[in-house]
Amino acid sequence: MLKITRNVYNAAVAHARREAPLEACGYFAGTDGVVTEIYPLTNTDKSGEHYAMDPAEQFTAVKTARANGLTLIAGYHSHPASPARPSAEDIRLAYDPNLLYAIVSLAEKEPVMKVFGIKNGVVDEVVPEVIDDNIQNTG
Repeated sequence: MLKITRNVYNAAVAHARREAPLEACGYFAGTDGVVTEIYPLTNTDKSGEHYAMDPAEQFTAVKTARANGLTLIAGYHSHPASPARPSAEDIRLAYDPNLLYAIVSLAEKEPVMKVFGIKNGVVDEVVPEVIDDNIQNTG
């Protein structure tokens, strides 16, 4: 079960909107399957069809998450003009089978976020629950 706080969800959508028509990218972090932090990163490809995360920013995000007792749960990126489903490139570049992959689509009137597990080219959708920020993980 994946849970994402409303603040993180809203921040990911806001990041996608700010970067459009380019793809936005970053990480979600938390504990026990509950995403409580977002780390927006720079898309060094500056493209609306693909992204590359800035390596220095990636390192800082991982270091900051660990220092705060968090683990990376998902990488996220946006699809400014296409649906929230992994492209062939997204599937090919999903190197870490332990990470989930979130996609924020701005193709429709209302943004749509979908999350996927991608292992060895096999894509499985994970339906997240968006929770209020004041709900504590009683895991």
